Formats: sequence, structure tokens, C-alpha cells
Amino acid sequence: MMHRLLRCARLVLLLAAAPLMASAQTAPRPLVWGDTLPATLDPHAIFDVPSQFILLNVYDGLYRYQGNPPRLEPWLAESHTVSADGLTWEFTLRAGAKFHDGSEITAEDVVYSFRRLLAMRRAPAAAFTPVLTAEAVTAVNPRTVRFVLSRPYAPFLSALPLVAVVNQRVLAPHVAGDDWGSAWLAANSAGSGAYRVNATNYQPRVSLDLERFPDHFSGFAGNPRPIEAVRVRPVLETSTRVLALLRGEIDATDSYLPADQVERVDRNPTTRVARDESMRVFIIRMNNQRPPFDNHDVRLCLAHAFNYEGFNNVVLRGFVARNAGPNPNNLWGNPENLAPYAFDLARARTHCDRARAAGVDLSRPIEIHVQNELQQTTQAAQLFQSDLRRIGINLRIVPNTWPNITSATARAETTPDMWIHWVSTYFVDPENWIGQMYDSQFHGTWKASSWYTNPRVDTLLRAARESLSQEERQRLYAEATALVVADSPDIWVYNTVNLRGLSRRVSGYSFSPVGSGGEVRLMSLEN
Repeated sequence: MMHRLLRCARLVLLLAAAPLMASAQTAPRPLVWGDTLPATLDPHAIFDVPSQFILLNVYDGLYRYQGNPPRLEPWLAESHTVSADGLTWEFTLRAGAKFHDGSEITAEDVVYSFRRLLAMRRAPAAAFTPVLTAEAVTAVNPRTVRFVLSRPYAPFLSALPLVAVVNQRVLAPHVAGDDWGSAWLAANSAGSGAYRVNATNYQPRVSLDLERFPDHFSGFAGNPRPIEAVRVRPVLETSTRVLALLRGEIDATDSYLPADQVERVDRNPTTRVARDESMRVFIIRMNNQRPPFDNHDVRLCLAHAFNYEGFNNVVLRGFVARNAGPNPNNLWGNPENLAPYAFDLARARTHCDRARAAGVDLSRPIEIHVQNELQQTTQAAQLFQSDLRRIGINLRIVPNTWPNITSATARAETTPDMWIHWVSTYFVDPENWIGQMYDSQFHGTWKASSWYTNPRVDTLLRAARESLSQEERQRLYAEATALVVADSPDIWVYNTVNLRGLSRRVSGYSFSPVGSGGEVRLMSLEN
């Protein structure tokens, strides 16, 4: 099945590139973006890195992150107020912002968008469902929207960029039953962003075409040569993706360029590598509700059996920074002098021997799921497999895909023994990392797929959400982080330096950890 998908992706890429290159003599051909497409185009239905490309380019929210370090800036909202108790938030919308159909964006559209998000209860809703009900989002007047939280929620403003404002008038004819139009919006758009979807030739996870929306409220004044058309053409295999960049068939790879390809891309006269400090944590998950991972000594054994230095400095050639816990190093909320787990096979063996002495069965093969399209996940699993073999643990590598794995994490029974992924910056607050990864109320989401439970950690994380004191939040998150690291529910490996291969014909590429530099509005193309 994977080979068929790969052949299909290659065919689509070649078919797309041929006519585009033929017209290069008269005008710059469209930007060909070689990154992964999300499983659906509905911005309220999915919550991962590929979906951020859609969120940034096809839709707008009340606020948006820009730059690196990321700055939270007013977007569809021009300002906001918040009550002293942190419960009532009012946002004033900028005048004249329009959807792609030309209709003006009003407070009623914002209300509809949040009510749709909360009713669907899909991944982006997780940041709001604990504190916000549909009835608590209202339009005060056409340009003012009010949110009344059930209790204080400190990350509320930080999380707002997660929510796209959708055009209810476009969606209404396509609502079937109680689906809120999600079946239609999976392959269409109802946004106001700087680019609009050409739905006529969209193929899920294979190809997507975007066209510039010249009436976007922000305008393109800072970009005298905005890109008129974008062709998103994912290529599943890393080597094929890099080769396509070197040949000029695509203009950008994904942001997970393997370290062993960096020199190759930089050496080519027509390509370069964009290196940017990110806030993306590489993590190996363990299903804490499934034996043998329900045993603390087993988890400690595995934490000491991963060769961090070998992976970070040899395999990845030092393009990353060791990360001691679930939060990025460059984020507040970490305890001072947090010590990372060290690679120590003797110590790992001691913990596994203790587990065996307590009756834990370590004889069965342990499965670790990797993402086919991301070579680093396989490299990490292979390194881990080799060292675990030396202490008598059989690790079996299972190739898989992001959609399949994340779907499986809805229940502990179907969540893999172990799997590898990154936790990226969806919003800039510890809630994005430790808050949604280790509070047990988020079980059933991919972020909380270690199925870890510690009542004290739950208490600390929930108090940190509600506190309006930054000093107190720092203290609460630091204590929670120390407890989580001591429990070792997962294996935290590194904080990322974002590596994206780019054609030198692309200018204006501007990286932000939120969205991984995928905001096309800022880019231009040379002939």
C-alpha cells in the first residue's frame, strides 16, 4: 500500500512540475511546496503540524504568532480587554476584513466558529473545552465578541491562534445532520486567509492548489512580489523529496530535513537549508497503562538505554540541543538545573533486573511505531533497538503513518507500546507541552498518548491553568515538570533546530516556531 502511495505522489509531482516549468520563461512558476498535507482541510477537525499550513494560509484567527521568538499579535481582532478576575474577555474586530466570498467578517462569524469547534470536540478544542461552553461565546455587536470562561484560564489568549474563523454562510448549505459541514470542509475551504483553496483538483494527502486572495485584510504591502499560486505536492520518501528539491521540481522540503542531507542541499548551487531555533521536542512515547510500561523500573531502564549523545551529536550531527523534559529548553516553566537521563546501559540493566525480580515479564517483543515519511524516527528506533538488544530486550520496529498512529491513540488498548514523534509549537505556553501531555483529563488525544496518571501532577497543572500570577505559574509548572521527569513516563531526546530545504528562488522565508515557517504570504519567487 505504501509503495502505491509513493508512486502516486511521485506521479502527481511530475505531472504538476512539467507544465509549471514550461511556463517559466514568461513568469515565475508557482511555488511548489513539498511538505506533508493534513488528513483533512477542516481547520477545526485536526491539530498537527501539517494542519498549521492550512491554518496560516487559508484561514485567519483573532490573534496570530509571528517571528522567532514568536510574538502574539492582533490579527482579525485589533484589541481586547479582560476582566480583573480573568473570566470575561472581549475582542474588537478590525473593520473591513473579508472572507474569500467577499462578505465581511463579523462577531457572529467568530461566535459560530467557536461554537462549531466546541460542538465538534476535535483536537483543537482541547485547549478550550475545560473552561468554555458554546453559550458563553456571544456577539455584543457586529464588531465585538465576548467570551465568559467558567473559571480563569491563563493560556486563553496564547491558545486563540489555534482557532480559525470560518464563513458560516458558505458552510450552511453543506451541513449534513450534526456534522457542522465537516464532510464538505474536509476538501473545501470557507476562510479569509491570504490564499484560497482550488477545490476542483484537490486530492487528500496527495495534492493541493492555492491561489492568492488579493483582498486579504493585511494586504501585501510589505511584499512587492507576492506569490500568486502554490502547489503543495508531498513526497513520502526522504531521499526522493531531497532529490526533487535538488532537481528544481519542488521549492521546499518539510521541516524535518535529515542531518545527513544538510550538506548535500547546501552544497547545491540552487538550494539552501534554512536553520532556525525551534520549540519542537523529539519524544519517544511509552504506553504507561500497558505492561511492562506500567512499571517504573521498566520505564527508567528504557530511559537510560537510549543513546542520547550518539543520536544527537553523531546521527543528527549536533543540529539539536539535548532536552531534559517535556518542555522546550527555551520556554519558561522548567525547573532550574533539571538533569536529563543519561545513557547508561549498566544502570538500565539494573532497573530491568529489579523489574524482573518484581515479576514483570520482559520476554515479549516490544513494538515501537515509526513514521514512514520521517527518516529520523526510524534512525532513532534502530539505534534504540541495537542498545536494548544488549540488555536482553527485543524491540520490534513497526513502520506506520502519522494519521494511523494518532487515530490509534484514542484508546489505551489500541495505543502502540511505544511510538516516536515531535511535539511542536501550536501555542506558546507550557500548557501546549506538559499541560496537555501529562494531565490525565486529556487521555484519548495523541498528545497524552503515554496514558500517564499522577494525581499530584493533575492538581499542579490545573492550578497553573487557573492562576493569573506568572510567578505562581512558573512555580507550579516547575514542580509538575520535576515530578513528571522523576516518573519517566516518556523519553525526551532533544529540542529542535528546524531544518528546511529551500530553493534559492524563494525569498522572504520567515520562520516562526508556530507553523514552522510555512506562511506563504511573506514569500516571493525569483524567475
